[in-house]
Amino acid sequence: MKILLTGANGYIGMRLLPQLLALGHEVICVVRDKMRLSVSEEVKRQITIAEIDFLEYDASKKIEEAIDIAFYLIHSMTSSTVDFDAKEAIAAKNFNSFISSTGVQQVIYLSGIVNNDVLSRHLSSRKNVEDILYQGGYNLTVLRAGIIVGSGSSSFEIIRDLSEKLPVMVTPKWVLTKTQPIAIRDVVNFLTGVINHKQCYNQSFDIGGPNILTYKEMLQEYARIRGFKNWIFTVPVMTPKLSSYWLYFVTSTSYKLAVNLVDSMKMEVIAKDQKLQGILGLETHSYEEAIRMAFKKIEQNMVISSWKDSIVSGRVKKNLNNYIRVPTFGCLKDKKSISIEHSEKVLTNIWKIGGETGWYYGNWLWKIRGFIDKLVGGVGLRRGRTNTDRIHTGDVIDFWRVLLADKKKKRLLLFAEMKLPGEAWLEFEIDTHNVLHQTATFRPKGVLGRLYWYSLVPFHYFIFSGMIKNIAKTSS
Repeated sequence: MKILLTGANGYIGMRLLPQLLALGHEVICVVRDKMRLSVSEEVKRQITIAEIDFLEYDASKKIEEAIDIAFYLIHSMTSSTVDFDAKEAIAAKNFNSFISSTGVQQVIYLSGIVNNDVLSRHLSSRKNVEDILYQGGYNLTVLRAGIIVGSGSSSFEIIRDLSEKLPVMVTPKWVLTKTQPIAIRDVVNFLTGVINHKQCYNQSFDIGGPNILTYKEMLQEYARIRGFKNWIFTVPVMTPKLSSYWLYFVTSTSYKLAVNLVDSMKMEVIAKDQKLQGILGLETHSYEEAIRMAFKKIEQNMVISSWKDSIVSGRVKKNLNNYIRVPTFGCLKDKKSISIEHSEKVLTNIWKIGGETGWYYGNWLWKIRGFIDKLVGGVGLRRGRTNTDRIHTGDVIDFWRVLLADKKKKRLLLFAEMKLPGEAWLEFEIDTHNVLHQTATFRPKGVLGRLYWYSLVPFHYFIFSGMIKNIAKTSS
């Protein structure tokens, strides 16, 4: 079948895509930025990529071929604390306009469980999108999921950060709210299971795992599975804003996502029934099994996608092509070169930079810079990287965004997403003469930008010199 996959470079889309291909479907991936689709060249040869932004929809952009099934996986919760619900409504209406000419038979939408009389703004927006999609003139299937647990999911990473970093926690009372977590593997099975399933047409289903737990119980169960104990004390005085700051500083989540998550965590998220399991004949995994499966992927360095690679988790809001040409006019540079013997080994070292590997020199200084960035509202270093040795264009490496990762041309280009009085690029390239070039480029904004650069020149001398030497030295 010919399937249109919106949100193809999102956390769910990246998990769903290989399953659709394995089932033999022909997939058209819809993304806002082609450079952001973090899949291998082999996968790209199997799919069609369409570049469409449903927030700025151009009616002239149409897919001429007929579509059988479409997945609607577009969400804006992490992009704003003010108008994400309005953006989601606009995107849904534009999607209806776009899809109307394709002859699509079924649209499958992944939403959130909305069984409370009073909904959070996040869940209310999900329900509104569902209502808009039901007006689309096609057969709609809505899957309403609770907390999704899997390697790289925002929920899993928050639980992981809190449990691993804070053996003793003083928490807001929302940790006593009940929820029904579901494994990412089960979500994908449900999504693929309803494809062209006529019994699921024009129906909305709740999907959840077998366990109903409070957030406190989820944290404690995580600790038990990992082999340690944590102590959690709840207090009624922690305001939503204070809770959001607490999540922001302790975990890898962005502040915008933290605000919207806290707003949702006050509401119980429990499935009203398991009707879809009976229709599809599926059994779901327990919370413990979901945690263990997530760590199996992490330990094997097989994490397919992470919410932290989302474009809205950082500073680059526009097309990455806007930054890929490193400027020269009005810029300050630190360029260093060194002859190397084993270019492939050096390239391997470059491809491992950041995350657990670190930056090859002065890691404690990088950590201080990350802490300062977090204090002033930046992303800090907590995002790490999704895989230890694989990089795709658009991925995150600590507080950098990958603009170009070309192993054949032996070039890696990064753009800074930390808070800066200007814009910064960091580039590594190995030329045909086996010389490694490392270039830091800074385009300052005004006098403050120049003062910032020159105040760090002494640190740059040691950090950048040590970094290029160690990248080369560790290869030999």
